[in-house]
Amino acid sequence: MDESRNLITKDGTPPARRWRIRPIRRFVRLFLFLLLIVSGVMVGGFLYFADTVASLEAPRHPRADAIVVLTGGFQRIDQAIGLLQEGAGKRLLISGANPTTSGSQIRKFTQSSSSLFECCVDIGYDAMDTIGNANEAARWISDHGYRRVLVVTNNYHMPRSLLELRRSDRQTEFLSYPVINSDLRNGSWLGEPQVMKAMLSEYVKYSVAFVRDFVGARTATGLRRDEPSHAALLPEN
Repeated sequence: MDESRNLITKDGTPPARRWRIRPIRRFVRLFLFLLLIVSGVMVGGFLYFADTVASLEAPRHPRADAIVVLTGGFQRIDQAIGLLQEGAGKRLLISGANPTTSGSQIRKFTQSSSSLFECCVDIGYDAMDTIGNANEAARWISDHGYRRVLVVTNNYHMPRSLLELRRSDRQTEFLSYPVINSDLRNGSWLGEPQVMKAMLSEYVKYSVAFVRDFVGARTATGLRRDEPSHAALLPEN
């Protein structure tokens, strides 16, 4: 009998080749296992994030030293100005306004009085993103010596906004005032593509911001004044 037949395994694979295949199979199994774990963590994290956002409610009688609204829609600014009129804060910062939008335009859109804007509203044009909002607000808060600040933004944007604000200013107490565009409590939003897209996008951004804060990674300031292209246009002192 030919002895080479004894070197063939039951499935017809030579032992040497089978030895080479085993590590590949182990790697594939390990990869699939890790992928399953990561997917489970991401799905679980998203559900927790969505539940947290859905449970956010605006306080009935908010009181703070000042108010900061992060731009992204006039509904947010309307809410913030209403809070200012009600005495929820002494002064308001509209952070991240478009440089092409004037204060008078914002006032007209919100149907606010010119006296209120002249007295108690500051408009920040420096912030380009949420990180920039946090840094712009932190400077404004420091300049005025505030210690308790009400934050106005959309409910799905609130977790990341508070994370960035507290990262930029650890001395100030930030209170959330979520603006609710869609009711997320009954779960019907899962069938609304636009809301689902916004929630998933914000969850990814929040996850990245959380990891960045956890590892202490440095990022750009998110301020126009610190952009190289903008700095090149500034006159030398």
